[in-house]
Amino acid sequence: MFYLITFTLIYLVITVYLSYLGYRRTTTVSDYMLAGRQVHPVTMGLSYGATHISTSAIIGFGGVSALYGFSLSWLTVLNIMIGIWVAFVVFGKRTRKMGKALDAHTFPELLGRRYESRFVQGFSGLVILIFMPVYAAAVLIGISRFIEVYLNIPFSTAYLAFLLITACYVIWGGLKGVLYTSAFQGIIMVVVMAAVGIYTYHVAGGVVNAHEALTKLTSFIPQYLKEAGHRGFTSMPAAASPVWWYVITTMIMGVGVGVIGQPQLSVRFMTLKSDREINRSIPFAAIFVLLTTGVAFTVGALTNVIFYSNYTELPIAAVQGNIDKIIPLYIDRFYPRWFVALFLVTLMSAAMSANSSHFHTLGTSLSRDIFEQALLKGKSVAEITIVTRVGIVFSIFSTLFIGLILPESIIAVATAFFFSLCGATFIPAYLFGLYWKKGTKAAAKASILCGFFISLFWMLFFHEQESQAFGLCRFFFRSNTLAGHPWNMIDPQIIALPISFIVFVVVSLVTRPVREETIKNAFRHI
Repeated sequence: MFYLITFTLIYLVITVYLSYLGYRRTTTVSDYMLAGRQVHPVTMGLSYGATHISTSAIIGFGGVSALYGFSLSWLTVLNIMIGIWVAFVVFGKRTRKMGKALDAHTFPELLGRRYESRFVQGFSGLVILIFMPVYAAAVLIGISRFIEVYLNIPFSTAYLAFLLITACYVIWGGLKGVLYTSAFQGIIMVVVMAAVGIYTYHVAGGVVNAHEALTKLTSFIPQYLKEAGHRGFTSMPAAASPVWWYVITTMIMGVGVGVIGQPQLSVRFMTLKSDREINRSIPFAAIFVLLTTGVAFTVGALTNVIFYSNYTELPIAAVQGNIDKIIPLYIDRFYPRWFVALFLVTLMSAAMSANSSHFHTLGTSLSRDIFEQALLKGKSVAEITIVTRVGIVFSIFSTLFIGLILPESIIAVATAFFFSLCGATFIPAYLFGLYWKKGTKAAAKASILCGFFISLFWMLFFHEQESQAFGLCRFFFRSNTLAGHPWNMIDPQIIALPISFIVFVVVSLVTRPVREETIKNAFRHI
């Protein structure tokens, strides 16, 4: 307990100071929403990575990799190739330039002004306001599960306490406070996760011995997973099997591609002064992702070796099926107490960095996108910062409610759900808005609505994981899904995203273009 109190106090003192620094330097609405568009590239790279990678990746996807093995490492590859390189180079530079030209302060506002549509901005803000709390709750569940295992505190108590701590400094410091604290939290995450990776390989007997031992555990994989296509912890699942469809389309592609449509990440590009800062941010963000998700997914798989050599059982059996507890239990049982305390502080960093951005995005969606555009029809008001803070408080209560009703083993599933929904809804309008001057308002509306509703329909009636949980399909049709294998395992984004792209192109070709002066203004820096 001494270590935990010491590390936590040091961490909180620094975090409060950085948040106070953000508060002191926040004087305008632009400061509160976009940190004055003057953020340093190192701060941007670390805060982007810390926002992208949360407890969901470390605890949730670490637990998933303990179940499915090294196949999940492909998500790290996509996180770097798409989540960093494509996001920064293909989307980031034009987002910054167009955001500045249109004086956009949020991701929905960028889309709304590019297409001259208050509906696009308002609807996008509404999607964020309703569904982002699901992802925010998943992040908080990650840290709360660790506190539950380590301190033996009831999950609901840990969840509520940590939610309140995170909320305080977001309401106070605005985006500057979020960026400063996220960069600090990112440094903690990189150092501690690197130590976890090195120690895990050391305990498992070195890289070669660890991988060979993991391969030999294939025969101990539960029979139901073998029948579903699991071929071992160091092998990819059998092609086109249920496990293959789930790992590839939901866990890897759902998150790896859906990251492009994440509003809380896209707005980061608008905080930078020039393309030079974006280029300089890329290495810091890429190294961060490699050392956090790469380590988490590798360590997750290797927990099988360590648990089996010590207890002759796999970790999935030790946690009685709740994969969200595998990483917490591994750290708690096999690391010295001072390191467990330090790891808890790391998870605090991961959760607070991600959730602070979520709450800030939720607040600005309510104030800027819904209140100002939908309710006031574009009329600006001086009290917008106050409304943003009200939005943050509303989102905190939403996250609290959702987190307490979600079932076990939900972290990775809830994360994939939100990433997939955002990807199918926003990516086509976002990409064509940046690159195709002939993209029309009607096309943006049709594409966003198609992507959103097809995703939702597929989740409720076809993708068995969600349709079974919601129960609507069973209520109407007395079955968990309307289709058998493989359709019941294919992620909604795989279906909805191509349709959304096609709809955008077709509708753009037959509808009236956006006014020429708006296009000239939007592309004037490009």
